[in-house]
Amino acid sequence: MLHLRLITPADRTAEVLGLLEKTVGTAHLAVVPGAARDPQGDLVMCDVAREAGDELLAGLRDLGIDECGSVAVENIDLSMSHRAERAEKAAPGEGADAVLWEQLTDATHEESTLSVTYIAFLTLATMIAACGVVLDNAILIVGAMAVGPEFGPLAGFCTAVIRRAPRLAMRSLVALIAGFAAAMLVTVGFSLFMDAVNLFELSMLKAERPNTSFIYNPDWFSFVVALLAGTAGMLSLTSSKSGALVGVAISVTTVPAAANAAVAFSYSYYGQAWGSTEQLLLNLLGIVLAGTLTLLAQKFFWAGKRRRAAPVETG
Repeated sequence: MLHLRLITPADRTAEVLGLLEKTVGTAHLAVVPGAARDPQGDLVMCDVAREAGDELLAGLRDLGIDECGSVAVENIDLSMSHRAERAEKAAPGEGADAVLWEQLTDATHEESTLSVTYIAFLTLATMIAACGVVLDNAILIVGAMAVGPEFGPLAGFCTAVIRRAPRLAMRSLVALIAGFAAAMLVTVGFSLFMDAVNLFELSMLKAERPNTSFIYNPDWFSFVVALLAGTAGMLSLTSSKSGALVGVAISVTTVPAAANAAVAFSYSYYGQAWGSTEQLLLNLLGIVLAGTLTLLAQKFFWAGKRRRAAPVETG
């Protein structure tokens, strides 16, 4: 269930209540007239089944409540109410399958911001991965994958494509390109420093690395895994199963590939640098393709659910 807290101008409250009352899956409707001070208006609260939330939020936006008032949405972890149970049964579909497009857009917009924190995490992850590829240490590679924040901009780009939001798409693309460019540039300097203090050597990069050689040898399996990870990642975001994102992060080779390319470039070992770059681009392409197709499939799935659940008008 979701909890909605609305601030509506007094002259718009009746419209909002009409929308809430006719939406299948709502419960616990409460109105406190004149309670809001900034902006002035009435406080309206209700609970709604997650599977009915996206349609309701779209209706509130159509009424302009996001402009003249306020719309806040919270997840309800526990609701002990027979009315809530009836509302969830009445709403079409399952809550775990529902997509809240407004929430997804807001979350990916925040995760796609080119901030100091984002660049710091991506840079640190790339440097950890650099140590992992030189030492052929799979544990360090997995740790670097988990630290990397690059799935945020990737998810933002997929969402922007489906919602036809060019500003979000450009924001995500800038964060992705600039973030990896900065991380790889710093990692080149880090590699040169580690070489200067005799912790990195070219021979270590050229040696057989059974645990990490896949990073600079892309193949069809790399693309298939990226497709699977992109699908799982988008499903975890849309269903609020955020724990699955950790598994997604350690399934793809974006950060390790960027790290290996940076280290190889610092030694002018261009063959391995290009192979790593191919791996990076292949993973990014697979994730974006799978994420976009997953969102598109969910969009059509829920559109069909709504059409089947809509009451048939008889003349």
